[in-house]
Amino acid sequence: MSQLIASQKVIQGYLDSLLTEDDDRAEVAVSAVAEKQRAELNTLLAQAVTAKPVAATAAAVNVKTPVEPVLAPAKLAVQHTEVASNRAIPIAQRLAANTVAASDTTAKAYRKERFQVLFFNVAGLKIAVPLTELGGIHELRTITSLFGKPNWFRGVMLYREQKINVVDTARWVMPEKYNEALEQELNYNYLIMLGSSNWGLCCESLIDTMTLEPEEVKWREHQGKRPWIAGLIKEHMCVLLEVDELIALLNQGLDINARRNRARGAVDE
Repeated sequence: MSQLIASQKVIQGYLDSLLTEDDDRAEVAVSAVAEKQRAELNTLLAQAVTAKPVAATAAAVNVKTPVEPVLAPAKLAVQHTEVASNRAIPIAQRLAANTVAASDTTAKAYRKERFQVLFFNVAGLKIAVPLTELGGIHELRTITSLFGKPNWFRGVMLYREQKINVVDTARWVMPEKYNEALEQELNYNYLIMLGSSNWGLCCESLIDTMTLEPEEVKWREHQGKRPWIAGLIKEHMCVLLEVDELIALLNQGLDINARRNRARGAVDE
């Protein structure tokens, strides 16, 4: 029990640090402590057991669908992909395009009222995305690599007439942990589509969907250096994605350290 509590504290400390604004002067003073915490987190993540997928049947989930001028409920619809294996899709395969919010006002409504999220797993790390900003879910298929792209860009996957840009989520979210051993252990199965974009995040398993109250989230108060994080879901100790900001970073070819590297470059100059 004490080991479990200690593990939760380490993970919580790491997640809290994602919302903390870094002071360049303080970075030098606390670097030793940060390295120790990172090492502890890496040990925990290395020991983490991949979450079990939910039931094979697709779960129907009510989401708020933007329909002018009134919001009406919609259901997650399963789409079958042409794959050699008969692996079942545990949650919705694809959301209808109109489940993506049409305006910033609608998209950010979840900050003020009850909203639903999808939890998914990447290298033992739980990540959440609001259902209103989920563009769909695809089963991972053949990926075509492209030259001259960042190392987190795995390539392009074709789905019908759509070319999906595939992101190595583990490499993008926690590059300090990514090594050859982790790369060998990763077992990506699905793509989490971001809004109406062509970007998809690789994930190992789909965990569940859940309804949350805004009070359950520790919201980011300032854009800061990690604008792709909307907040932290405290009870589940996981990151809630800010999809619009994440898409913007990916479109620019930037990774999680982009802002920090820019700041350090300015200091060096």
